[in-house]
Amino acid sequence: METDPNPIKDREELLFLLAEAAEFEHAVMCSYLYAGMSLKRSLDEGVTELELAAIERWRKEIRGVALQEMLHLSLVNNMLTAFGSAPHFARPDFPIPQGRFPADIELNLSPFGESSLQHFMFIEKPLEIDIPDGTAFRHLHHYRRAIRRDLFSPTPTDYASQGHLYHAIANGIDALVQRLGHDALFSGHGEAQVSGAQFALPGLFAVTDLASAHRAIEEIVVQGEGAPAHSNDSHYARFRTVLEEFKQLKAARPDFEPARAAVVNPVLVDPLRAKAHTCVTHPLAMRVVDLGNCLYSLMLRTFAQIYAPNPLPQPLRTGLAQAATAMMYALTTVGEAATRLPLKKESGAHNAGLRAGLSFELPGSVGQLVQRCAAQILGERAAELASVAREIAADVPLPGVADSLETLARKLAKLHDEFEGDLTPGTPLARQATTIIPPVVAAKTPSPLKVDADNPNVASTDAIRIDYDTKRCIHSRNCVLNAPRVFLANVVGPWLHPEATTPDHMAEIAQDCCSGAITYERLDGGPQEQPPEVNVLRVRENGPYAVRASIALEGQEPMFRATLCRCGKSRNKPFCDSTHLEVGFTATGERAVIDSDPLENRAGELAIEPIPNGPLEFTGNLEICGGTGHTIQRVQTARLCRCGGSANKPFCDNTHARIGFRSDQ
Repeated sequence: METDPNPIKDREELLFLLAEAAEFEHAVMCSYLYAGMSLKRSLDEGVTELELAAIERWRKEIRGVALQEMLHLSLVNNMLTAFGSAPHFARPDFPIPQGRFPADIELNLSPFGESSLQHFMFIEKPLEIDIPDGTAFRHLHHYRRAIRRDLFSPTPTDYASQGHLYHAIANGIDALVQRLGHDALFSGHGEAQVSGAQFALPGLFAVTDLASAHRAIEEIVVQGEGAPAHSNDSHYARFRTVLEEFKQLKAARPDFEPARAAVVNPVLVDPLRAKAHTCVTHPLAMRVVDLGNCLYSLMLRTFAQIYAPNPLPQPLRTGLAQAATAMMYALTTVGEAATRLPLKKESGAHNAGLRAGLSFELPGSVGQLVQRCAAQILGERAAELASVAREIAADVPLPGVADSLETLARKLAKLHDEFEGDLTPGTPLARQATTIIPPVVAAKTPSPLKVDADNPNVASTDAIRIDYDTKRCIHSRNCVLNAPRVFLANVVGPWLHPEATTPDHMAEIAQDCCSGAITYERLDGGPQEQPPEVNVLRVRENGPYAVRASIALEGQEPMFRATLCRCGKSRNKPFCDSTHLEVGFTATGERAVIDSDPLENRAGELAIEPIPNGPLEFTGNLEICGGTGHTIQRVQTARLCRCGGSANKPFCDNTHARIGFRSDQ
């Protein structure tokens, strides 16, 4: 094959090839999502418990790889923004034939199966490995792209793998830095970049210079397509493990079918293929697929706004990222529902038993909206789709979709009201938290105990008042162990005795209460409790989330400490009430570290929103730590499981929708 180690002659060609890379990552991600959506969910679909457990493992692996493809797409868009371009979320319609991407690759929407897994391995194969494509994807001829050096316009180039394309891009970036100058090439603003702090994709970072551009390319290549060498956690290795396990179970029971018979490359509205055997014509399936396509388009519009190449207030960008994440979960639910429905209204030999599936069809444009009204328009659409989802849910189970979209519509409308109406040139990029620390005044000598006759859980002296909230207490016993003369358990009469210690020690004991059940007010001019310098969430072993931050929780007074339920059983949600001990909840407080860049600001307000019947959504600077103290991830937004069922704890994986979790029970 004729290859050119450096086909990039100018910025225009660099942007052209990055756009092609974005389309490839996008299309591959859709292929993986489709296969994952086709997997069966329950024993009543003709699988055994052992087989269903394996299917759940495969679903998790496919979802993990698809998320990393989203990471790759995001890094490519960060590069586009760094070089002064807009993000690129368009892609060709499926099926995508040879020649549109690397010469030996075509891309389809196909259900999970042996041929699909072989195809996925072929896409992700390391450079030194030569394997055949899946049997349904093999070609008689190799399509070669002609390299047009005679044209000044950017044109496609030929390459053996996506890895070759990315390394050519890297070489081209180096050459353009030499020709144009570093600052001239990296002319986009860093404020327009999206990192893992705003969008919870492990490994996502801003691309602002030559070093970070090379880091992004290596992240993509080593993790996925065209890795230079085999590694155990590469996409190729993960798909190979799934295929080997699938073959073992298939050998043990030849009738084993892990996936529903979803059609290959479903079509909904394309008039050129309206008579194709893959066209969805079953009335109910058409409505579900249509809803899924609309959700997909809304998600892409939201992504386009998140990656807008103009400075935005960071809370707005973070809020849009939260909305896009919720849309992805809803899209998965709708996509799985589609694969349960018949493809055709009428039955025939050519479509007997075939199921429908999302076609991922795009509207004419998924570009950015006018920023002054973008969140408003996205919110309007979310409200419209919520109504459609609620209508469809009367006939097809779509757990949590309508509720999630209604919540999204309200949040997007709020983002519009808070940020978009006042957007003008020079808008500050982020709201800076301010902390006013009162001066320390010498404490007065405490007076005798004063007890609230109406509330035995309140007591004071002239120097300090303490309050105890029985509903917030998780009985960590720090108080009775460290101040046994202050907290007298199992007594008749007053049990709180702040006069038995100094005001400073009383304040220290209160601040050591992780649940926030004990609070205090200094009456002697001494320092009141201050927000921490670092917002921290600790994942307790077999227990709750312990949060220390300047917490804003709807319906609650401002607080600095809280323990939040993650077993799903608390009778005082969102707070923990120790029910996890009664029900024997088990979930580790440790997990592997997720790559994340240090936060520029580690404090400030932390908003916590308990999504109805869904996860806890955090907005603000936050370090998520394991029980032993190591940092799991640094974020500015996160969705954490509170139903107790996620397979990706502490993070939400939408299990709450499938198990019917109710936050009001």
